[in-house]
Amino acid sequence: MTTMKLFVVTIVLAILSSAYGKIFTKCELANVLFNNGFPKSQIPDWICIAEHESAFNTKAINRQNDDGSVDYGIFQINSRYWCSEDSTPGKECNVTCEELLDDDIRDSLACIKIIYNVHHFHAWVAWRNKCDGKPLPSISECFRGDL
Repeated sequence: MTTMKLFVVTIVLAILSSAYGKIFTKCELANVLFNNGFPKSQIPDWICIAEHESAFNTKAINRQNDDGSVDYGIFQINSRYWCSEDSTPGKECNVTCEELLDDDIRDSLACIKIIYNVHHFHAWVAWRNKCDGKPLPSISECFRGDL
């Protein structure tokens, strides 16, 4: 392959990856959660939420809420109370909704901790419908001997 073709392919892949965001694997997300202070006992619930809310996609956006609010990012954080849709960080998480869409999910993690402290997992419809009282994803293979 010529250098020019390789350059074009690289640019196209970069554009596509930025348009679709990072898609985490279950174990990648489990490790990020654990390394950011989430209790291991809660990680299966967070994995279940991310799987059912966004398919682990950091760029996921849901505009179909009845109240006109929008859900953003891997954990589908709602704009009504938690993030600001303008360019100034605000609302309860003191973050812009746009910041919840990048591959660095530390803003999302800080925000879900705030939401959890207020509502526990009940803030997420996917948790209530798909996770609560149901078998949760196993994470044992994600921490082989590490914990």
